[in-house]
Amino acid sequence: MPELPDVEGFRRTLASCAQGHRVERAEVADAGVLHGVTAQRLKRDLKGRRFAAPRRHGKWLIAPTDGPTVVVHFGMTGRLVCGTESEPAGRFERVAFDLDDGHRLGYEDQRKLQGIWLAATDADVDRILGDQGPDALSLSRADLDRLLAGRRGRVKATLTDQAVIAGLGNLLGDEILWRARIHPQRPANALTDDEREGLHTAIREVLRASVRAGRVPGDPDWLTGQRDDPDPHCPRCGHPLRRGRIAGRTSVWCPHCQRDGD
Repeated sequence: MPELPDVEGFRRTLASCAQGHRVERAEVADAGVLHGVTAQRLKRDLKGRRFAAPRRHGKWLIAPTDGPTVVVHFGMTGRLVCGTESEPAGRFERVAFDLDDGHRLGYEDQRKLQGIWLAATDADVDRILGDQGPDALSLSRADLDRLLAGRRGRVKATLTDQAVIAGLGNLLGDEILWRARIHPQRPANALTDDEREGLHTAIREVLRASVRAGRVPGDPDWLTGQRDDPDPHCPRCGHPLRRGRIAGRTSVWCPHCQRDGD
């Protein structure tokens, strides 16, 4: 599932492919990925518009033009692909923008769980995004302390709640907590000052490395690189990893070097 690093990569794709270029035509192969806008209106309102610098908040990509703003959420399987108009469309291409320099920016999505919105104003963008916490990449230690204070929910569920911190998903949540040596079921408001400091450091380090890679790395010294093994072991201590359901998602942790939930 695309998380903050993936969406940051898509932002860079859009910036390098489309920023400063005019939309010659928008093509909609599957209107099922459109939300609050028809295929006809999307084509009409974007034709001749020029893309400005895109930005990202959490898992959302915001792509202004000199008219309306394209807002994208990639769901489980969405992605942006830059090619040329002469190249065949990808199997799961749902929407594409043919640009004035011959490039084609395609939105591909196999499962179609989210998709594309069109916003006329900044207020419309805010409405589409809904309740979003601060972006995880810019989260300060003071922000983290404020967000965790008074929250009695489990720390894994808190970190991956987009209304608390925007951008952290299941893989990032597990990786960050493993690096910080914090059990995912610890109550968020029970963390000590040292644990919050370690958590903030882990957020910063994991996100920086993931953004450089354009995804959550599957390196062997990362929890992510071990979690899908049939018999996964902790990359740090070698003990067997444990799996369980937390906040409706499969979580992975090391019971030896992550503190338990007692």
